[in-house]
Amino acid sequence: MDASEVEFLAEKEMVTVIPNFSLDKVYLIGGDLGPFNPGLPVQVPLWMAINLKQRQKCRIVPPEWMDVEKLEQIRDTERREETFTPMPNPHYMELTKLLLNHASDNIPKADEIRTLVKDTWDTRIAKLRLSADSFVREQEAHAKLDNLTLMEINTISTFFTESLNHMYKLRTSLQTPEDGQTQEY
Repeated sequence: MDASEVEFLAEKEMVTVIPNFSLDKVYLIGGDLGPFNPGLPVQVPLWMAINLKQRQKCRIVPPEWMDVEKLEQIRDTERREETFTPMPNPHYMELTKLLLNHASDNIPKADEIRTLVKDTWDTRIAKLRLSADSFVREQEAHAKLDNLTLMEINTISTFFTESLNHMYKLRTSLQTPEDGQTQEY
C-alpha cells in the first residue's frame, strides 16, 4: 500500500460542513447524507467536503482536535513518552494535509496547526526509526506497533519486511547442516 492509497482511505472520514445551498438527502452506497440546508451543519465524508468546498458550496468546520492548544498538548505528550501515544484520529496526518491544502481559509491558525502536526509526525517517525534500529540490532523476530497510524506503518513497512527477510537469510546461512544434510530450497 502506498501513501496515496492511505490518503484515499482517509477521505472516508466524516467531517462537518456548513452548506450554503439546499438539497434533500443524497442516497449513496456508503450511506445517506443530508439533508443540506444553508447554515445548518451536516456530516459528510472528507472527499465530499473537499468537492463542495472547491465548488464554493460550503464551509468546512475543522475537527475538534484540530486546535492549537490540543495539538501542543499532543506534541508535548508524544515528546515526553517513550512509547507511542494514541493520536486524536487514525488519519490525523492525512486529514491535516487535505484540509489545510483545500480549506485553510476555514481553519483558524492554519500555519501553527501545520507546524504542530509536522512536529508530532517528526517525533513519531524518529521514535519509529529508533524502534526499528533496536529491532534489527537485537535480532527480534516480531515487533509490537501499538498506537501507530496506517500512514506511519506504511512509512516503515518496507524497511521492516526487508529487515526480517535479511535476518532470516542470515540466520539460515549461519546454521550448519547437521548429520551431513544439506539445505535445499
